[in-house]
Amino acid sequence: MTAVIRTAGLTKVFVSDWKRKRTTAVDRLDLEVGEGEIFGFLGPNGAGKTTTLKLLLGLLRPSAGSAEILGEDARGLAHRGRLGYLPENPYFYDYLTGREFLDFCGQLCGLDGAVRRERIGRLLALVGLEEAAGVRLRRYSKGMLQRIGLAQALVNDPQLLILDEPQSGLDPAGRKQVRDLILELRREGRTIFFSSHILADAEMICDRVGIMNRGRLAACGRLDELLRARVRGVEFQVEGLAGPAREALRRRASVFLEEGPRVQFTLPGDEAQVPDVLAQIAAAGGRLVALAPQRETLEDVFLREVQPR
Repeated sequence: MTAVIRTAGLTKVFVSDWKRKRTTAVDRLDLEVGEGEIFGFLGPNGAGKTTTLKLLLGLLRPSAGSAEILGEDARGLAHRGRLGYLPENPYFYDYLTGREFLDFCGQLCGLDGAVRRERIGRLLALVGLEEAAGVRLRRYSKGMLQRIGLAQALVNDPQLLILDEPQSGLDPAGRKQVRDLILELRREGRTIFFSSHILADAEMICDRVGIMNRGRLAACGRLDELLRARVRGVEFQVEGLAGPAREALRRRASVFLEEGPRVQFTLPGDEAQVPDVLAQIAAAGGRLVALAPQRETLEDVFLREVQPR
């Protein structure tokens, strides 16, 4: 796997000028992101995610360690033309139209007129803003601004996209649009590195994730490796369950709901208990309606890694 992002012992310490207080925002981070990956960089507020992104972008200088982007020192300029970036709270010139804004970004990247016109049309189509191309940005919704932000990050046709909270503040429809865009960009062969606190979206689209906590990388790997298909409990739906058996299962259950003749309950533990529970249900004259293992989610892994130890 070719590493598009590589850090070794990357550390950033901020020092207060007047109290000389030292705060370690990123602590000895070792990380690799491979070509063509969607990598989710997760963590609670204050975990060091945005500081890490600024170190990768060369906007901050590390206190120790190193970072490489596309095989070049992150502090240098050689790789910048192959990199696209969307900050969490971007500022756009809101008196420009969407098309004018992308044309301005293309000029900043040194693209000539013909290339700009062709690329802008393609990007507007990609992010679904063709009909809004002539509308001033001040009239764009939050979701539209996120999409025009993605378009500006792509105007120089980058190999690597770094996105800081690209789905922040979006409604479900807007989040789905951004998710679909990220998946489409991977199909084009790009590498996407994004920070997020929206775990469900990361679980849907990421190849790998890293979880930051208090400046350190608490966990990193493929989702199937992190989740390990662990079963936290088994949910049963049963009809016709007699009183004594119902009470016995109620005492064992972590969740127990009654809806007339049907009961729904979750028993903590793995599938090994299922045969005994089914025998108990049958002996009591009950009928199984549904059975579903409750597998570990990314949220479970996240909470386990970030809670105090």
